[in-house]
Amino acid sequence: MSQNLFFCIDILLTTINKLEKIKKGQSMGYKLSKKEADILFSQWADKYNIYAPVVMEGEGCFSDVDVIRYGKVTTLDEIEWNKKSEYSFKEILLKINETLFYFTEDQTTVPKGPEKEILMFLRSCDLHAVKRLDEIYLKNGFEDFYYARVREKVKFILMGCEQTCESGFCVSMGTNKADNYDAYIKVVGDNVFLDLKDVDLRENMNITDEVEVTPDYVKENKEKVTLPKNLSNESFTKEIWKEYGERCIKCGRCNFVCPTCTCFTMQDIFYKDNAKVGERRRVWASCQIDGYTEMAGGHGFRKSQGDRMRFKVMHKIYDYEKRFGYPMCVGCGRCDDVCPEYISYSNCVNRLAKEESES
Repeated sequence: MSQNLFFCIDILLTTINKLEKIKKGQSMGYKLSKKEADILFSQWADKYNIYAPVVMEGEGCFSDVDVIRYGKVTTLDEIEWNKKSEYSFKEILLKINETLFYFTEDQTTVPKGPEKEILMFLRSCDLHAVKRLDEIYLKNGFEDFYYARVREKVKFILMGCEQTCESGFCVSMGTNKADNYDAYIKVVGDNVFLDLKDVDLRENMNITDEVEVTPDYVKENKEKVTLPKNLSNESFTKEIWKEYGERCIKCGRCNFVCPTCTCFTMQDIFYKDNAKVGERRRVWASCQIDGYTEMAGGHGFRKSQGDRMRFKVMHKIYDYEKRFGYPMCVGCGRCDDVCPEYISYSNCVNRLAKEESES
């Protein structure tokens, strides 16, 4: 009799502990079969638009080249788990070409924002990049309405990294670990390991096999970066910028794949059938391309590619950190991967740090 009583009390206490964890939004780990995970994922897909890295066949630079970038998914099998996406998640939070409002002679109309909530699969470095975007668009003197209405609907699912990517240096930047996720998922053969923090993601979930689940993270990168400290004024006029400027072809690819670049330009589009009606669009821009710094009258602040390269690098490791207290770069390595002239941002930063330490 007493044994049964103790057994019931133990079950009751365990249940109370679980409910307290759920109420507080604390992490809970589960082991699921592939079938159970597919059912759960299907439930999520009914409520959320789910975006993750996917292989897009024949959509790379050439017709027979694949590319990995973010796309909408409805099953776990569609997700590319092992390779880094060549383009970042940024194009989901910040559309490449976004209509801010439509206008006529008399009025403006703001288009509707997303209706469904969003689940986004990210690696640790990209999850750190979200913090950088939030600083710029939500905490930089004003709150951007268009970014905020998307951002408030997004939940993040962490994808672990068992090994480093070729060009990444997340360990050097301190972005190899992240704990501000809503869920973590790892697929191992026919089993799926799940760490849930968000209460809503547990809704209607009938999984009882609880286990300890810890996200995988990179402990060491092949690529290592040393950030320069206490940069002198001379660092802005070093010969290094001229050398890199002679190689750069002003394509802007490094900016467009970067998860923390936030620059844009505005375009007013007037419709051909009625020149008094149109729309204003926010379009991604690049500090590396011609015309970015031009003002009315034709004056431009950074006309040489060396000046533009200096601006980009210094903004990532100096200007942003001076304002917000930490570097803008998260060490994903995409800029090194995509440059057609093989200009290495990481090598540039290391060289700058070395020259500064020797001066």
